[in-house]
Parts: sequence; structure tokens; C-alpha cells
Amino acid sequence: MLKLRLSRGGTKKRPVYKVVVADSRFARDGRFIEKVGFFNPLLPKEKKERIGLEAERIKYWLGQGAQPTTRVARILGENELMSMPANGNNPQKAIPKKERKKEGSEEAPKAEAAPAAEAKKEEAHKEEKK
Repeated sequence: MLKLRLSRGGTKKRPVYKVVVADSRFARDGRFIEKVGFFNPLLPKEKKERIGLEAERIKYWLGQGAQPTTRVARILGENELMSMPANGNNPQKAIPKKERKKEGSEEAPKAEAAPAAEAKKEEAHKEEKK
């Protein structure tokens, strides 16, 4: 599957990204088919040197079935090359991962699993008696 995604470049703590068309199986910074733009997150949002895109080539690849990643879709939406994607809603993101697991594994799932296990044991005993 073809993806429009960011490929990282630059030095340590000074990232610069290329917007590339690549097969989804290739490594993030590895082989790609074509470079179609760049993104420099260190520059302020109002500077036009922050993002550079080749609109014609991006439209061509979107027409060929390439799927943009969420970040690239936002960049393309801001530059009006495609519709802006819907905002994600993840209320769990603010909760630390350890606490998320505690809340998710209450006593209720264990109670539901127990009768099912007992029923399987009873069926096994009935089959042995036959």
C-alpha cells in the first residue's frame, strides 16, 4: 500500500522532514518512491518556509490511491490540498498508562470469565462419562 508520510532528516534535536511517497512496508527513513515536499517544525507557523509541497504530484499520488498518514493529512488539509481530517478524541491519553490498565481490568471481567470456564469443565466431564 502506498503512503504519503514524513521521513525524518536533520541532526539530533533539529528535525527536518521530507514528505515522501513510499510503500508502507519500507522503513520510515528508508527507501521511498518520490519526494513531494518538506516540513520544518522548528520554524514558526506563520513562516511560509515551514512547509513546501508539490501540489500537482501530491494530487497525482492521491489519485493513484496513496493514503496520507494522520500528520501528513493535517498538513495537506491546512494547505487545502484535501479536506481537513476530523479531530481525534482520545480521553484516555491524559491518564498514565499504568492507571489505564487498572481501570480497564475491574473485577467484572473476571466474574464473567469464571462461569464460562466452569461450563467448559462440565461439558468435558459429560463427554468423559459417555
